[in-house]
Amino acid sequence: MTHPWLKMIGRMALWLVLSGITAWGTLAIYFSYLPEPFGPILSAIFALCQLTILLFLRPRRLAYTAFSGLFAIVLVGWFSMEPANDRDWQADVALLPYAAIDGNRVTMYNIRNCDYRTETDYTVRYYNKTFDLSKLDSVDLYLVNWGLKYISHTMLSFGFGGDQYLCISIETRKEKGEDYSTIKGFFRQYELFYVVADERDLVRLRTNYRKDEIVYLYRIQGSRQVFRNIFLDYIHYINRLKAHPEWYNALTSNCTTQIRGHTRPYTGKTKWDWRILLNGSVDELAYENGLLNQTLPFEALKQKSMINDRAKAANKGPDFSKKIRKGLPGM
Repeated sequence: MTHPWLKMIGRMALWLVLSGITAWGTLAIYFSYLPEPFGPILSAIFALCQLTILLFLRPRRLAYTAFSGLFAIVLVGWFSMEPANDRDWQADVALLPYAAIDGNRVTMYNIRNCDYRTETDYTVRYYNKTFDLSKLDSVDLYLVNWGLKYISHTMLSFGFGGDQYLCISIETRKEKGEDYSTIKGFFRQYELFYVVADERDLVRLRTNYRKDEIVYLYRIQGSRQVFRNIFLDYIHYINRLKAHPEWYNALTSNCTTQIRGHTRPYTGKTKWDWRILLNGSVDELAYENGLLNQTLPFEALKQKSMINDRAKAANKGPDFSKKIRKGLPGM
């Protein structure tokens, strides 16, 4: 005989699951691409119908069948939403980067190098450049924090010959007039976008113009062959996105989970850890896995790796990348 309190726990768990499904379905409809006011209206109707079914429809088997059927309709609509490359994009994400590979020569097209006057006032500029894979000798990790302990933004920068750097930031591709919302980031509202840029763009934007962001720069420990494999993995993915756009997802396809996807096949040191999702401590995870410089305790390494003052001093100088690295541990 099942104890009464076990039945109560089971019912509570079931209601939590059903409530979660209802909430997810409601938000999925609300944030869909339906024209106003149909999204909000249909989301409210969906939530009301699901609650009515659960509370009043009997027998329960019929209620669960109707509940599941209505949710299945939402899922069909959800999976029918297709990402696109031809929307009215904001200027800073209007052009997709892509690359041509010829042996050791990789020519990168549409490398962004915005000229910033403020965070939101800038002139978008692009250039093309050819990199020699035989000179790829470093990979650096940027961790950008804006005051939330467990949430940060991550970027990788690939170094060629000690004086050329190509920085890649995995972000959302926003349309004109669109702002980023973490909640919307779970509901197919943004396409996935790889910003391939000069460090004077991606890094200086965060250190010199976004006043509340702290930027840390770490040198990744590894072999040249591993760096080459990771870089080419990035390049192939960037080229694929040009032909086949994908959705950004704040949980499964974000700046850190994508990096893990690119590095995991080659490093063997990126086992699953909660800090991959709550990535404000991903630098600590990398340190524990031996991927960062080990000559200092982690807290001391982190303190020495903050580059905001260096970046402000270097500003628009052509040697920006060298100056922000000078004297950093492992550099």
